[in-house]
Amino acid sequence: MATRKDRQSPAPHAADSHDLIRVHGARENNLKDVSVELPKRRLTVFTGVSGSGKSSLVFSTIAAESQRLINETYSAFVQGFMPSLGRPEVDVLEGLTTAIIVDQQRMGADARSTVGTATDANAMLRILFSRLGQPHIGSPNAFAFNVPSVRASGAITVERGGSRTVKQTFNRTGGMCPRCEGLGKVSDIDLTQLFDDSKSLAEGAITVPGYSVDGHWTVRIFTESGFLDPDKPIRRYTKTEMRDFLHREPTKVKVNGINLTYEGLIPKIQRSFLSKDREALQPHIRAFVDRAVTFTDCPECGGTRLAEAARSSRIGGVNIADACAMQITDLAEWIRGLQQPSVAPLLTALGQTLDSFVEIGLGYLSLDRPSGTLSGGEAQRVKMIRHLGSSLTDVTYVFDEPTTGLHPHDISRMNGLLLRLREKGNTVLVVEHKPEVIGIADHVVDLGPGAGAAGGSVCYEGGVEGLRASGTVTGRHLDDRAAVKETVRTPTGVLEIRGATTNNLRDVDVDVPLGVLVVVTGVAGSGKSSLVHGSLVADAAAGGTGSAAAGAGAAGVVSVDQSPIRGSRRSNPATYSGLLDPIRKAFAKANGVKPALFSANSEGACPTCNGAGVIFTDLAMMAGVASTCEDCEGKRFEASVLDYHLGGRDISEVLAMSVAEAEEFFGAGEARTPAAHAVLRRLADVGLGYLTLGQPLTTLSGGERQRLKLATHMAEKGGVYVLDEPTAGLHLADVEQLLGLLDRLVDSGKSVIVVEHHQAVMAHADWIIDLGPGAGHDGGRVVFEGTPAELVADRSTLTGHHLAAYVGA
Repeated sequence: MATRKDRQSPAPHAADSHDLIRVHGARENNLKDVSVELPKRRLTVFTGVSGSGKSSLVFSTIAAESQRLINETYSAFVQGFMPSLGRPEVDVLEGLTTAIIVDQQRMGADARSTVGTATDANAMLRILFSRLGQPHIGSPNAFAFNVPSVRASGAITVERGGSRTVKQTFNRTGGMCPRCEGLGKVSDIDLTQLFDDSKSLAEGAITVPGYSVDGHWTVRIFTESGFLDPDKPIRRYTKTEMRDFLHREPTKVKVNGINLTYEGLIPKIQRSFLSKDREALQPHIRAFVDRAVTFTDCPECGGTRLAEAARSSRIGGVNIADACAMQITDLAEWIRGLQQPSVAPLLTALGQTLDSFVEIGLGYLSLDRPSGTLSGGEAQRVKMIRHLGSSLTDVTYVFDEPTTGLHPHDISRMNGLLLRLREKGNTVLVVEHKPEVIGIADHVVDLGPGAGAAGGSVCYEGGVEGLRASGTVTGRHLDDRAAVKETVRTPTGVLEIRGATTNNLRDVDVDVPLGVLVVVTGVAGSGKSSLVHGSLVADAAAGGTGSAAAGAGAAGVVSVDQSPIRGSRRSNPATYSGLLDPIRKAFAKANGVKPALFSANSEGACPTCNGAGVIFTDLAMMAGVASTCEDCEGKRFEASVLDYHLGGRDISEVLAMSVAEAEEFFGAGEARTPAAHAVLRRLADVGLGYLTLGQPLTTLSGGERQRLKLATHMAEKGGVYVLDEPTAGLHLADVEQLLGLLDRLVDSGKSVIVVEHHQAVMAHADWIIDLGPGAGHDGGRVVFEGTPAELVADRSTLTGHHLAAYVGA
């Protein structure tokens, strides 16, 4: 008789014991010896007030170490070409998997980068046209607006065995428009903004920023080139001299025995200023470019960037420029209609990429949209596209506030995408503030309790219900719901917008009330930014249409958009906000010395580390080492500078203060400095009281940068404040403080216009302008104007529906 075997479950396999990502002793930035255990193949949301250490834990520790370990698998030769990453400050990191980072960094602000080039959709379209386009004009390069046509012929010497000379010709057909060089725009330069023709070069005739007479090499090349008389007023130049001055081709010249290249002023300005993206220029250079240059669509290519041959090749009457200009939803339909077995795999791949755009809520874009014009949220979702159809599993996806810039209607769609990535067997780590996203988490890590030095600890770790009962700042505010304002302010006038047609706006007429808090809302791509920045800001700045608008224009418009703060590790809140200037002057006055001594980027810098506070040692393909400078002990200043005091503190001690401490220090007593105190007051008003004055900008979180920018702009004298999504990167608790700040601005007599999706801001508004009903060509119309209470009662729009659900109406 057969004996029955006991069916015991087999012992677990050793490989199945690695189901956690273990972090022990993390100390990056403000983290205080943080230890957490994160479940793999689950969705973990990291939350906490802005500056509490979320990004330091997720990006600077977990994701950075994963990337560093992957880079180390390459040979030293390959690593030499890759960015070198240092090991994060952490004792133990176990169970890491390959990390794919989808952050909010704006996409390269290169004037040649478009949505199509950034997502490979253009690359596939170019192959499609090179195979099916009629007439056939060449390889995919013939449809690329970044590839110029090249023709060459001549003799080359081939050294193989014996040397021999061979005649060679070379042809490459590119798609670049030769007139605008693939930029789609041509510039017309106002010569009166470049020079004063009543003066000579020696008298400083050139008025371009940075072209000063006293020793600037560019000006010396003009004056000492031998082509021009430096003492002759420009208006008396002969035709030849004028051509040499403005248009001469690059020519070798000798100045003081040094070989240099002379070229005309216009090509020099085009190369140094106009070939760069406008947004990447320094503010004073940007102001000069706006003043001196008008950009118009290239008359040869009509703004399509493409050469005539590329535009002549068509598939079913559509050329590649038409395809790139289509809204992506329409382009996807057109691609599906192409039944060509010879390119079936290409059509499938291209169709899937375009469908991913639609699925992620970006179907309203077109492939020719410059990538520098995308908002932070749009840029992040464009980066997500390449991962949506991926077959990879057991990967760690790391997201930085993926709902930024999303209407409540679109957040549920984003949640679906995050859950889909998890269900494929991936670990999904999300830094987020929105309750809708926190609500779908399998695991929550709440950091805090405060920001900066008061943060960096784990306040709660576990499920969502446990977070609600935990009593942490996030737990207390998770179910916060702002009530709709019962009484609204009365407008003091209106700003009339008539016939607005920027981007997808459809001849919009709208009256924007002044003297109140106005919120402009609508789904992503409905035309909010087009209305506010393209029509309202431009109109008011120009003087507007109505008398009220003229008044607003005269008072000035202060526009705080979403463009990122640019700054190196030498920049800090004190330098960015302009706070350091009055502080330096106060120190100089108290000690009877020059203000420049109190700048770590100028005369007062420690000579050993040049004011950086650290010495960088480059180790080629390995991570560079930054060690604290032994001479200044990281204080960044020369020892003699630290002998000068103001109110008993030296300059390094002042820069080590928090905003709150410094506000008290410069507010009274011997160190009283009204100009510095005013800047510090604004920083405290936007909730940055915990920031250290000398903290490098590179270590600030996205929310902190946004508020630093807002505080700086508040110094500008203006009657109308236009804010673009000021709640981006803000914790639920901080939104309340922001609403108080907006109220104070309105109560002080300002008009505040906010482009926003956050329901708490909508509920707090005096007037709402809702755009829609959809995105792209389905939007561009005003679908509601009125008070928040009327919008909730009306519920005819998507925004009204979501706002009613939010306030529980």
